[in-house]
Amino acid sequence: MIVVTGATGNIGRPLTRALAEAGEQVTAVSRHAAEVPRGVRHVQADLARPDSLPLAGAKALFVLLSGDLHAVGAVPADVVGHAKASGVRRIVLLSTQGVATRPFGPTRIATRELEDVVRDSGLDWSILRPGGFASNALWWAESVRARRTVAAPFGDVGLPILDPLDIAEVAAACLTDQRHDGGVYELTGPEVITPREQTAAITAALGEPVRFHELTRAEAKAGLEDLMPGELADDTLDILGAPTEHEQRVSPDVEEVLGRAPHTFADWAGRNVEAFR
Repeated sequence: MIVVTGATGNIGRPLTRALAEAGEQVTAVSRHAAEVPRGVRHVQADLARPDSLPLAGAKALFVLLSGDLHAVGAVPADVVGHAKASGVRRIVLLSTQGVATRPFGPTRIATRELEDVVRDSGLDWSILRPGGFASNALWWAESVRARRTVAAPFGDVGLPILDPLDIAEVAAACLTDQRHDGGVYELTGPEVITPREQTAAITAALGEPVRFHELTRAEAKAGLEDLMPGELADDTLDILGAPTEHEQRVSPDVEEVLGRAPHTFADWAGRNVEAFR
């Protein structure tokens, strides 16, 4: 059995589906009730309470931490300890590219510490370090539906953003194939793409014009502060506005694991076009 945490999110949902379609016995874990593919067991549990995880009989575990597990007093390492004590043999951890590119933020320090716990656990392991997600464009969905407008800062600064489906398929490979044990995979999309170019891809998917409106950094920060603390908003804007050379590099790792190129943003937009109608 393979246990997938965060099973109702952008990564966990396609990961659960991919494993089930491959014939694996899967337990999907989320905090709230959810629909899962036929044949998949769903269990409500909370990573903040590792003993609530349904790990009896599990051979592998996908760990996707929710934001509150980075809070003061949280001990995400307990998840690894509980997994080992329960007989799990393999862990795949969703980390972040920022562990390597911007290692000194509090969240990334905590994530790197968890990476070290996983490495030292004595279990088989793989670590995934994705960059920016194509699904972050869903932040624009409401304004596209209402006004056919994308409002974003740094319109001509690009990053090789990544389709979450590719993360899910890489995770599925790491959970089921021992060739990936000990692998640390940096995951990006196939090309650097700017917000203005993303808007053009959404336009093409919709078949209707969508206008791009460039926000100032201050305007963008005010919007982000509705979603996250100010310090994290500044950190996000630093990456979007002044990415390092490493953050703009297209990694070969998705193709190395899957034997195909990563999906483009246009691919993602086409699959998710209904969110923008």
